[in-house]
Amino acid sequence: MVHTFDETNFEAEVMKSDIPVFVDFYADWCGPCKMMAPVIAKLADKYDGQIKVGKVNVDDCPDLAEQFNVMSIPNMVFIKGGELVDRQIGGSPQAALEKKFTAVIG
Repeated sequence: MVHTFDETNFEAEVMKSDIPVFVDFYADWCGPCKMMAPVIAKLADKYDGQIKVGKVNVDDCPDLAEQFNVMSIPNMVFIKGGELVDRQIGGSPQAALEKKFTAVIG
């Protein structure tokens, strides 16, 4: 399941999560973001219970995008224990993202 994060739930759902969180910063108009959506959905299903997977719309949540220095999208970050531990900027093959998921779960 892919969660939707915004300013109202980000602190509780991401920063205070007891499991690592993968956050996809995206926009509805972004072609590469649309291409990554099915890959992210597959990863969310595969790693359910191990990593929480969610999205932040940068147009709706510019403050969150700024907080994480999102200058281009797609921009995907891994948060563990309330800290940024990894980042992927731009599209990525599923296998490459899976390596990052495995490393973060580690």
